[in-house]
Amino acid sequence: MPSEDEKITIRVPKRFLQAIDFLVEMDDFPSRSEAVRAALRDFVYGRVEIVTDKIKKMQAAEAAMAEAERTRREFLRK
Repeated sequence: MPSEDEKITIRVPKRFLQAIDFLVEMDDFPSRSEAVRAALRDFVYGRVEIVTDKIKKMQAAEAAMAEAERTRREFLRK
């Protein structure tokens, strides 16, 4: 069965790699790859929540502006 994982190559500051290696040495992660996968997962889930909240706020602002425009038109019609 083919893996759904994709291999990528990235460059990271040496201090980040040293921190990852420390976590692996302390048995917090079994490998560098697993540490990076956990970091990416946490980042993606966090950003999805932030972006979703931002979209909801933009939709609320657009609805408020549309309501203000309807109110303005109604007021000017009288």
